[in-house]
Amino acid sequence: MTNPPKTTDLCDARDDVQACALLFQSYGLRHFFTGPMRTLRCFEDIGLMRDTVSQPGHGHVLVIDGGGSIARALFGDVMAELASRNGWAGLVIHGVVRDANELNAIDIGVKALGTSPKRGSRTGAGERDVPVHFGGVTFTPGDHLVADADGVVVLPTGLKAADIEVAEVVAATAAYAAGTAANAKTSG
Repeated sequence: MTNPPKTTDLCDARDDVQACALLFQSYGLRHFFTGPMRTLRCFEDIGLMRDTVSQPGHGHVLVIDGGGSIARALFGDVMAELASRNGWAGLVIHGVVRDANELNAIDIGVKALGTSPKRGSRTGAGERDVPVHFGGVTFTPGDHLVADADGVVVLPTGLKAADIEVAEVVAATAAYAAGTAANAKTSG
């Protein structure tokens, strides 16, 4: 089995790969996750998220636009366990999480802006499966997302990570590095 393409290689291979320009923190045991997206738009409210992760995830990534609020957490350990059991690949949250230590022991990938101990309200207010926009990227339900230690990228509509040929850019980077090392050795 080959390693999945890194976000950096995907960006190098195609100019139309969108890279989210937010500084996310990583939580959970999965440091890499990818899949088609489902989306939520909710502000400081966890009701819609609770309902969504209670359903089968089928390997999807849940993208939550919480408006960037850092006042109330939109996700925590109890919902992470539920999302993991229900087959969600991961979550990208334009907001904060809580229970960070517990999250880091759960088989799920989570990208969020940080942590806050206060939980969001539970009214269920918000929208599901609508395009959301943050960090300079539009997250459209059904399009594919890739997340790793370097960040979060959205692939062009209709493409999965495996569809993008990265071998040439990986080889070019390796050749450049080898050439730079050889030049340093001969000039030193």
